[in-house]
This record gives sequence, C-alpha cells and structure tokens, in this order.
Amino acid sequence: MDAAHIGRRIAYWRDQRGLTQADLGRLMGQSRRWVQDLEGGQRQTDPRLSVLQRAAHALRIPLERLVANTPPPSPDATLPADVAALVDALHAPGPSGQVVPLGTLHRRVAYCCQAWEACHYAAAARELPSVLADAHRTADTGPAAAVLLSRAYQLTASLLFKYGSPARTPAVLAADRALTAAQQSGDAVAIGAASRRVARGLMHQQRYGAAAEYATATAETLRPALETGGAPGLSTLGMLYLVAAVAVTGDGRSPRTVGAAADRLAEADDVAAQQGERGADYTSFGSTNVSLHKVDVALRLDDAWSAVESSADITPGALGALGRERQARHLVTTARARALTRDRGAATRDLLDAERLAPEEVRRPSVTRLVGELMELVPTPGPELTGLARRCGLPA
Repeated sequence: MDAAHIGRRIAYWRDQRGLTQADLGRLMGQSRRWVQDLEGGQRQTDPRLSVLQRAAHALRIPLERLVANTPPPSPDATLPADVAALVDALHAPGPSGQVVPLGTLHRRVAYCCQAWEACHYAAAARELPSVLADAHRTADTGPAAAVLLSRAYQLTASLLFKYGSPARTPAVLAADRALTAAQQSGDAVAIGAASRRVARGLMHQQRYGAAAEYATATAETLRPALETGGAPGLSTLGMLYLVAAVAVTGDGRSPRTVGAAADRLAEADDVAAQQGERGADYTSFGSTNVSLHKVDVALRLDDAWSAVESSADITPGALGALGRERQARHLVTTARARALTRDRGAATRDLLDAERLAPEEVRRPSVTRLVGELMELVPTPGPELTGLARRCGLPA
C-alpha cells in the first residue's frame, strides 16, 4: 500500500466529513500531529490495517475507500437551476418600481414559507427572487415591511444552506441581510429569527464556538422581549437554544461539549414547557422538536447508539404533527445513526420514509452521499435501496 496515496485519501474524506485534523485525532484517540503525519504518509511506509480500519470507522466510510486505487468521487458542486437563479438574484442591482401593498407582500412571503415547510424547495426558490425585489421596494414604508424583508432573506438563507458548500457564501450573505432588515424593524422576534440564521452561517464556516456563543448570547439578550411575545417569541427563543446546542457539538466530543450541549437542550426544554406544543413562525418548535434535537446532538457527539435509543422515545403521532421539512430531516438523521450502528435495513427504510414525505430533501447532496455510502456498505443492495439510489442520480 502506498502510504502517501492513503494519506491523501484520509485527508479527502476528513474534509468531506467537515472534520479538522484535531477532530479526527480525537475520534481515533490520537493527537492532531499524529493525524497530520498520517495524512502526509509519514507515520510508516506501510500503514497497519488496524490503523486504516480505525480511520475508516471514524470517517464513516468502507475500508475499501482508503485502499482502493479508484479516485474518490468529486463533490457535487452543481446547484439546481432554480436555486442557482436565487443565488444570482442576491447580486442583482437594486430594484426599482412601485411599492407593493403590505398585504400582498405578506401573502407572498407566507406562500414561500409554506412551500419551504412542505419541502417544495424549487417552488420557494422560483418565487423568492421576485419576493425579495418587492420586499426591498417596500421595506422603507415601516417596521412591518422591514420584518417581511427580513423573513424573505431568512428563508433564502435556510434554503441555500441545504445545498452545502456551493451555496454557503450566498447563504451567509442572505443571513446577514436578514439581520440588517430585522434590526431596522426593531422587532425582537425578527431579530432573534435572523440571528439564528447568522449562527447557522457561522457553523457552515466551521466557526462552531463562535456560533454557540452568538446564539446563546442573543437568546439571553432578547429573552425578556421574546418571553412576552407569545408563541412566536417563545418559538424563536427556543430555537436559538437549539441552534446553540447543535453548534457546541462542532468542537468534538469532550466533557465540556457534552455538558454545554445538555445545558442548551435543557434551556430549550424549559422554553417548550412555557410555550406548549403549538409552535409558531414555521419553526415546529415544542417539546417534540427538542427531542429531535437530542437525537441530532447525540449523533453529532459520535454516540449513534444513544441517538437511535432516543429516537425510539418519539411517538409517530408526535413526529407527524410537525412540518414535513422537520419530519424528513429527522428521518435522515436517524438513517445516519442506524447506518453507523450497522442497522442498514432500518437506515434504508428511514430514507424511503423521508423520500415519501419530501423527495426534494432526499435529493440534496449530503443525503445523496449517505445513499451512496449505504450502497457500498450493503453487500447485496435490494431493490428498494437500488431504486432510491437511481432516483438520487447514483449508479445502481
């Protein structure tokens, strides 16, 4: 085996998983320098099989990906046409024309939010460029118009974050514009909701500590106003704590990160108890959503078994009461956890359930990669998995 080639493959898959050398070192029980030497082909001329097996397990890939001579697949850098047009719209000249009636603009923004919640991402992406243009023309007419402009940018950011690295920079730009419009409005709910997207942007830039601190500080600053803002305010406050809990996990598993994530989840639980199960502002926030985040946090902290166990406590009825986007995203999370615990049949079933709910969620690049990994991990893929792979554009 060529140590240099294997080292480059390890570096490639580490990058695909969004891990630093220190992250991979922690997963393998080694130092960052040890990983640096391994990737540089300097650990030994012929890496031991046990080392490669540990690396493959930590990277969640078949061992063959590290030792085969076939080049790794290139990441999908192509955005769907409607999403690419939305990115272009962020750089369009300032709109001119007549101010749109506030009621009309509200209905159009609500349509985009409902399309998002139903996982009709292409429909939302098609509508958003003209909604953003109309919202800009109307924004200076008063606080309510500025809130609608912020909402349109918040949704743009959330949609673009779905498409990974090719859309990361425009998504961060949209989040920043959402916060600027929200601050112009002076509305605490809009400021909190936009801040949540800014925190997501920091996470997508792998600035996890900054994201956790920002979301937590924003929640604490806005808490008095949000707690008096009814269900929209409480939902926004709870979601800020949930984003902080997820952000904490980006620094890898340690006593500190486990404790900090648990603290943020507990704070979100307290807010859910105040609000009740009826979330607002298209957040699906409530005790069930907190439970879904507990599953996600466990998985991100490299405890797939706990993630699977926690998911069993969520009843189908409680999950079905949430929006389709949140349901489908949870099913993708449980599929990842089941794949890591070698329950690949259940992982396939979760992905098929997610596809039935929300085909566009399963066609996203990160989910498509998970389907491809299952195709390689399952010795003899059945017709359900091969059919799903074909529908995701993968060879099967």
